[in-house]
Amino acid sequence: MTSRRPSISPSFNVVATYHSLLKHDRDLTMPIAAIESLILGLAQNSSTTVSETLDLVSKLTCELKSGVANPISLSAGTDLFQQYLLSNLQRARGDFETAREHLVQNSRLFVERAKAARETIAGVGRPFIRDGHTILTNGGSRVVGTLLKRAAESNDGRGSVRFRVIYVVSQSGEAEEKETIASLRGSGIEVAEIPPTAIAYCMDMVTSCFVGAEGVVENGGVVNRLGTYQMATLAKAAGKPFYVLSESHKFVRLYPLGQYDLGIEQKIVDFRTAKVEEKDGQKDEGVADLESGKVGKGCLPGDQVDYTPPKLISGIITEGGVLLPSAVSEELIKIWF
Repeated sequence: MTSRRPSISPSFNVVATYHSLLKHDRDLTMPIAAIESLILGLAQNSSTTVSETLDLVSKLTCELKSGVANPISLSAGTDLFQQYLLSNLQRARGDFETAREHLVQNSRLFVERAKAARETIAGVGRPFIRDGHTILTNGGSRVVGTLLKRAAESNDGRGSVRFRVIYVVSQSGEAEEKETIASLRGSGIEVAEIPPTAIAYCMDMVTSCFVGAEGVVENGGVVNRLGTYQMATLAKAAGKPFYVLSESHKFVRLYPLGQYDLGIEQKIVDFRTAKVEEKDGQKDEGVADLESGKVGKGCLPGDQVDYTPPKLISGIITEGGVLLPSAVSEELIKIWF
């Protein structure tokens, strides 16, 4: 007898849940928000067999990925959660409902451990920042912000570190950037703000670069905020180390061959003619509507990303230690096989 295919409760919207979690908990990463959304969906929708449960999570995952303009980062979380379910449900014995509830509870513990990884990474990366250093960074990475603040504190017996930060800010002046800069300055760190066009100008005074990641891909490259590739290229040319800070739950099974192989539509390079400019009131399909905040197929400017190849990365600092880019594939094998 084949199991029935579970239907998703019409009262549960996985995409809205995902956005709500990110909005109300600023400490959440996108992969963890995706995992929490799937956990909530699993708890609110009924399934009575292993097959039904896996099918339910698969359907919720598809809905979530198709409802977000840039699903790269959250894909790391959904893929990891599906693998976790598969390995645990197949070992379930006895009462399925009891096993299912136990799995949901354990999943929430997994989320809490993943959220704590940021502080661990700050401890691992702190020795890379020393007195007199000038750090270059960009975006609103919370893990980079945590590292810089911990390095400026004296809470581990080694004393505080006196350093400066050059912060590359976007033209739109995003809230995450402003909050991070204000927090760093509040911790007594001297911060200078520069536009992306001044990176090369400032590179001679930079000691090292630290950036976050939306996703660390199979070859050890990184998908992150647009402009990260430019920073890494200039750092390499100037002989300055370029470090990526990332929780291991952001490791994603993706192998891009270049900038235009990420599987998302961004409309960064938009060729136009005078005739196109004359069409008032018309918007191209896939272009973000900045007034309403709605996104079609394309990403909003603040969500646009680029791909930094592994040859430009000096090291990837994770909660498990510092990895060379070549070690990422081995870490993914440990997770998936």
